[in-house]
Formats: sequence, structure tokens, C-alpha cells
Amino acid sequence: MPLTPEEPQIHESAQGPRVTPATGRTASTPRPVPGPRSAAMPRPGRPGPGPARPAPPAQRPHSTSGQPQAARSENRFAPQIQLIPASAAGALDAADEAVDLLLDSGRAPGDILVLTTGEQHPWAVHELTFGEAAYWAQHEAGDDVFFAGATAMDRLKIRPVVVVAVNGDGGDAVARVLSGARERAGALLIVCGDPQLINAELGAGV
Repeated sequence: MPLTPEEPQIHESAQGPRVTPATGRTASTPRPVPGPRSAAMPRPGRPGPGPARPAPPAQRPHSTSGQPQAARSENRFAPQIQLIPASAAGALDAADEAVDLLLDSGRAPGDILVLTTGEQHPWAVHELTFGEAAYWAQHEAGDDVFFAGATAMDRLKIRPVVVVAVNGDGGDAVARVLSGARERAGALLIVCGDPQLINAELGAGV
């Protein structure tokens, strides 16, 4: 059955997977260009100034089999799914607010993976300026919120919570990200975007 909006909330249930939509904004405000991030910053979804971080050592070689080994597990329970309606232009802001709520509720930053179906999140763009090795070393460390786009899906590992910003026009990228997000969400999948588009992709078996 298609997802329908209700009161906004982000919560997790111990009674098995279910879908809990939530109301979101359709408007967005201009997004500031992020400054360098330090490990002490409490809100990775809210870019701000800080000292430049030296590039960590090169990460371990990743699996060449196409998908992380953990993501190929066939015995995991399906994650709980929540929908936050938002326009394509407002999906990034809605995702940032979802991350803030998760952190405020006690989730560790390393529990959260943020994915985009269209343009990269500003934090992903910023982290990549330190180089691919530093970017993926941060993912391997798993001690901070990690931001990635559709093209990075095959290298991403499972995290307890995955937040998806559907900020593209749809098509293969949305289907690929939603499918990968389901595989990598250990407990909770939050999707921010156009409900009709999301329902169409979920209904198609994504």
C-alpha cells in the first residue's frame, strides 16, 4: 500500500519492520558551502568552520566482488522504513533535519549513513577535497556520519540507520540508491523526497 503522510517523527520499533511516513518541508533554503570539519564537531550535517584535517593513511583494499560482504547477507531482518515528504530541492534539508533528530535521540554519529540520488551532499563534496583515500578511510573508521552518492554504493557497508535524500529527478539512480539503502540499513531506513516517486520505486520491488 502507498505510504501516506502523518505527524513527523523518527523512531524505531522492536516489533519488526514497518513503514512510518512523516510530514516534511517542500521548500529549501540556500545551502552554505561547508568549511573544514574536525572530529569534535557535534553536527556533521551542519557545516561550519574548523581546522583542516590531515589526510588519514590509505584505507584497506575493498572487496572487488561488487558489493560489501556484509551487504550480501540474506538473513537480516528488513529495516523499518519512514518517509519524509519533500521536494527534490528540499530533500537535502529534510535529510539534515532527520540526522539532527537521530543524534538528539542518542544515535551515535557512526551509526548513520546519508545517501543522495542526485547531486552530492555538501559534506561529501567537501570530504572528497581531501582525496579519495582520506574519504574512504573515514568510512572505514565508522566513527562519524558518512555522506555518499549513488556512484559510491558498491563500496558502502551496513550501518544501523540509512537516510536517503531523493534529490534527483528519478530513474535508475533513485532505484539503485533505494535498493542499496535497504541492503545497508541495519534497523531504520529514512527516505526524504517525493512520496509518489518513492512509492513508485518501492512498489516496483526496489
